Amino acid sequence: MSFLESFLSDAHRALLIKVGTAAEDIGIPAFVVGGFVRDAILGRSTTDVDFVTVGPGSGIKLAEKVAVELGGVPVHVYQQFGTAAIRLPRPGDDRSGMVLEFVGARKESYARTSRKPRVEEGTLEDDLRRRDFTINAFAVPLGRTGLGELVDLFGGMMDLDKGILTTPVDPFQTFSDDPLRMVRAARFAAQLNFDLDNPTWAAMRSEAERIGIVSMERTAEELQKIVAAARPSLGFRILEETGLLRHFLPELSELRGVEQVQGHKHKDNFYHTLQVLENLLELTRERPAEETRWLRWAALLHDIGKPSTKRFRQGTGWTFHGHEDRGSRMIAPLFRRLKFPLDERAAYVAKLVRLHHRPVALVDDEVTDSAVRRLLFDAGDDVDDLMTLVRADITSRNQARVRRYLRAFDSVDEKLVDVEEKDQLRNFRPPVDGLEIMEALGISEGLAVGILKDVITEAILDGTIPNEHDAAYALMLAAKDDAVRRGDLFMHFVRRLSGPEKRAVGAVKEAVLSPDLPASEAEALAFLEATKERALAPQPV
Repeated sequence: MSFLESFLSDAHRALLIKVGTAAEDIGIPAFVVGGFVRDAILGRSTTDVDFVTVGPGSGIKLAEKVAVELGGVPVHVYQQFGTAAIRLPRPGDDRSGMVLEFVGARKESYARTSRKPRVEEGTLEDDLRRRDFTINAFAVPLGRTGLGELVDLFGGMMDLDKGILTTPVDPFQTFSDDPLRMVRAARFAAQLNFDLDNPTWAAMRSEAERIGIVSMERTAEELQKIVAAARPSLGFRILEETGLLRHFLPELSELRGVEQVQGHKHKDNFYHTLQVLENLLELTRERPAEETRWLRWAALLHDIGKPSTKRFRQGTGWTFHGHEDRGSRMIAPLFRRLKFPLDERAAYVAKLVRLHHRPVALVDDEVTDSAVRRLLFDAGDDVDDLMTLVRADITSRNQARVRRYLRAFDSVDEKLVDVEEKDQLRNFRPPVDGLEIMEALGISEGLAVGILKDVITEAILDGTIPNEHDAAYALMLAAKDDAVRRGDLFMHFVRRLSGPEKRAVGAVKEAVLSPDLPASEAEALAFLEATKERALAPQPV
């Protein structure tokens, strides 16, 4: 039995022998290479198997032969790149698939302005030489009787034993050729808990600027893998300390550093953030990484509003007032730039960033139920994740202080449970909805309906009325005249606006909702007219 076979499951071994048999049948030298070999040695699961063959067009030929031997499964041929792929159920796991990829051995050369290589037919050594890291430059020959001995031309096994990442050839050339490999270095370090050797560190610092030629989609894909890794904080530390991070996540990079004024200095918020991320992983260790992916992003981004809100105040020291709201507003543009989804996942991250200091205010024994209701209302079903983030945000080295904060947050949890049991505010919906309001009052959809829904919601959150239908319905009837008046006044005024005047609609709506709106119709219209004029007036430069 070969070295690699001792690490394989029976299902994986049978698959590789089937590929080896097919290769021998058509006279093509074939090797299993790269990450599959590395992960098998490390005892890690994998979903992809890469095969390298020697000879023109041999990768596609072998894929087509293997597809037949596997019962006629589909083979996806990419003639332009000389590659082919077969997708199969994963051995021993019907829930997930695995991909077999076949390519002929090749050598590559790069132009300085592009990461797209010029490809030529090559030998097995040429193919392994072009790999990013020595631990990914393994090959094992395949045949019908089993697997051959490990081919390790660049000392990958020694690097695996040491737990370091190094390149098969000069790292400056490796990263200049394909700058994405630098982000992959951070990703492999995060996944495997490896370090970089000194030449790799130096080359990444030297070539960091070249990451600009890589598409944001490719970089973002690697960032997602880092976030889901076993040690994401290690990956982001490497990205920052090599100068890479500022090119695609400047919001995070700008957290680094300590400023001192009159003997007062603030903590380094970048390294604080990495500690928060590590704390979060410990608190969620029973949950799969995919389930906590966006919670991890919330931890990573929770303080990005601090650089722009940082102030030094005499007698107080450093403050970051409003950094939660500022950071929350930064999430959508950041996600847009990284080509991340702008759906409920972005909203979830923005919500946690916005609310991550709110539970701190609930620690006080004198806090009202109203404040607790409002947090439950704002956080909804994400309140448990919010409290996990709040706990992770405790990074003091003073263990007595940490224990005190944790006990305080246990008390907050109890308050949340007590109020939720009484008021049922998670995923809150007003007990009287818009349709019922319209039917009861004989009005159509519009501002008046929104006003009444807000009146009911605010009364429930303030504890003025219980979260029950009859109380909410009675309040609606009591507030209907004022709401309908304001709604009619708004529609009457807005219909008069034309052309550029319509830019004032938002300001007019705020004025209609204002408690300062006069009671008489004539005075109210004059109030709105003045509001419109102010909104349309040229702003001083």
